[in-house]
Amino acid sequence: MCGRFSLNQSSAAIANFFRIDKIPDLAAEYNIAPTQRVATVLNNAETNQREFQQLRWGLIPSWAKDPRIGVKLINARAETVAAKPAFRSAFKQRRCLVLADGFYEWKRQNGKKQPFYFRLLNGQPFGFAGLWEKWQPLQGRPDDEEIISCTILTTAANELVQPIHDRMPVILAPQDYDLWLNPQMPTTERLQQLLCPYPAQVMTGYPVSSLVNNSRQNSSECIIPLS
Repeated sequence: MCGRFSLNQSSAAIANFFRIDKIPDLAAEYNIAPTQRVATVLNNAETNQREFQQLRWGLIPSWAKDPRIGVKLINARAETVAAKPAFRSAFKQRRCLVLADGFYEWKRQNGKKQPFYFRLLNGQPFGFAGLWEKWQPLQGRPDDEEIISCTILTTAANELVQPIHDRMPVILAPQDYDLWLNPQMPTTERLQQLLCPYPAQVMTGYPVSSLVNNSRQNSSECIIPLS
């Protein structure tokens, strides 16, 4: 599972790395939690170009009666995403990158849950494999607004993450971004090949402060290694 992550790169660095033209000024985020708005890259159907958008984390299927279901759908398992009713339509047509530069997992130690932070050795940002969906309120619920939401795909943990947790988010290689975003990709088999554990040898991970357990904490202290 991926329940928290970070993105504290500059807007210029993000725009350059992900090859997008228009991006707002983004505040550093060290402890992104479900239901918050997250930075994503989608394929613009009209221009066929990458487009930056901020979406709500926690996918709300278009058929959902209550948008609160999104809290339960922050992740989608790569192994079953093509078949699950909540995700299969988005997997075919509405894929995105969820932008990050690190993520957290927890390990139970001495009766407590110790958070660990994982990132790339080179410190660069990366894109999680994500799906997005547009939800519109049903008739009779005028107080609800249209919500565009997303979820993050997960896969089996690599050798670095596995001692801490058996799952990890799917991190896509930059050379696979266009393939993942391409809405015309006809075969799920080719997409499934992308949904594998990221190479452990190019990542690092370490224990961090329990500050990250509180979603209101959003300081750089969240990602500082414990001494």
